[in-house]
Amino acid sequence: MTSTRSELREKIMTILYQISLYQNNKIEYNIDDVIAENLEIDNEFVKEMVYGIITHKDDLDEIANKNLANWTISRLDSMGREILRMGIYEMKYTETPDLVVINEAIELAKKYSDDAVRKMINAVLDKLINEE
Repeated sequence: MTSTRSELREKIMTILYQISLYQNNKIEYNIDDVIAENLEIDNEFVKEMVYGIITHKDDLDEIANKNLANWTISRLDSMGREILRMGIYEMKYTETPDLVVINEAIELAKKYSDDAVRKMINAVLDKLINEE
């Protein structure tokens, strides 16, 4: 069964959230195992996104913090944090059109975060488009 990119982004968010829980609780994990637990079949898009976001996490957080008005990424709820990192990563490091990235991030935020976080994610990603 193939998944849509939207469904895969939801899986990526779940994987990143799970990894952050492991890190915060100092539980050992293997990234490939966490990915495999969340996917029925191997998927390169998911692997590239997860590894890319983990690799560039500090840079992504710095970009987010620079663009969050009087706020920091660490103050967002866990899901909101992962959605924002994912959106910034996808805008900066992939060929996905910016409007698609924003739309996907907003849809995930509507489902998993509150309205204030959704608006912050939207504002940050909008600022990134205007910087380019």
